[in-house]
Formats: sequence, C-alpha cells, structure tokens
Amino acid sequence: MDKTTEDILTRRSCKSYKPDKVDRALIEQVIHAGLCAASGMNFQSPIIVAVTNDELRKKLTELNSKYDKKKRIDPYYGAPVILVVLADTTYPTAVYDGSLTMGNMMLQAHALGLGSCWIHRAKEVFDDPEGREIFRKMGIGDNYVGVGNLALGYAKTENKNPHEIKENRVFWAE
Repeated sequence: MDKTTEDILTRRSCKSYKPDKVDRALIEQVIHAGLCAASGMNFQSPIIVAVTNDELRKKLTELNSKYDKKKRIDPYYGAPVILVVLADTTYPTAVYDGSLTMGNMMLQAHALGLGSCWIHRAKEVFDDPEGREIFRKMGIGDNYVGVGNLALGYAKTENKNPHEIKENRVFWAE
C-alpha cells in the first residue's frame, strides 16, 4: 500500500492533545498542504489564520464555546494550535474550497505525526461581532465566511481503530 493511501485509511480525529509546542516548520507544512488544495476555477478563495498566541487562542475558545451546544470547557480539546479556515464569499465555491483546504491539512498533519480535528463553529465565531473584530484587525474583510477550525498538536494517545464504513453509500450508474 502506498503512503498516501495508508494516510487516508489511518487518519483519525484527535480529541486529546499534549501541551507541547508544535514546531513552526511543521505548522507551515500543514498550512502549505491546505494552500495547495484544489479550488473552483483555481480561485484559491480560502485563507488560513494560524493561531499559536495563547491569548488569542483563549479568546477563540470563549467565542467557540458560546456556540457549542455540548458546552465543552475547551472545544479545541487542548490543542496548542488552531488553524482557522475562512473563504472569500465573492467566489461561488468558497465553502467547498475551504473544505478541501481542511481535508488536505488533516491528511498532512497525520503524515507528519501530528493529531488534528475539524472543529466546527468557525462560521459562528467569524459572524460574532467580537470574532469579526478580531479578524478585521488582521485586515480580513467582511466578505469571508468561516469554514472550519483545525485543532492541531501532538496527540496524547493514538487512535488506530479502523473506521467502520457504512453500507449502501456507493451507487453505480454504468
């Protein structure tokens, strides 16, 4: 089995992280994989905000928790890095493009030995007046929509359980 197929088959969401700092070079490799994702007509509408600052991470945690129905203390599961994917809504494929960005980053993280998990509510956080102000101060305009947050770090435990693939999800039109 080739490495790419193995990574696809063995990647799992990580919901428990070590507090260890992730080397910036590894974060950059994950981000680069996201930036290389396919996009509609090559518009490259997604942008990525790399959050390693503890104060900003705490603020995003508070905002995300505000919209978390499960009311977890930390919706990012203690991950030391949050990669926020936003996409330019002036392009019709923005959300799809951002989703591909997230997928590429999760696979690259796994290939590098990092844990990751797609955390929802990026849209709600970006739409929140406080969240919008955070991103506006970074120079990000109002024409963006939150697609997803990637929790990133070193997994406390490794999940090697295979995915159970549901039946009846493929239909052939031959």
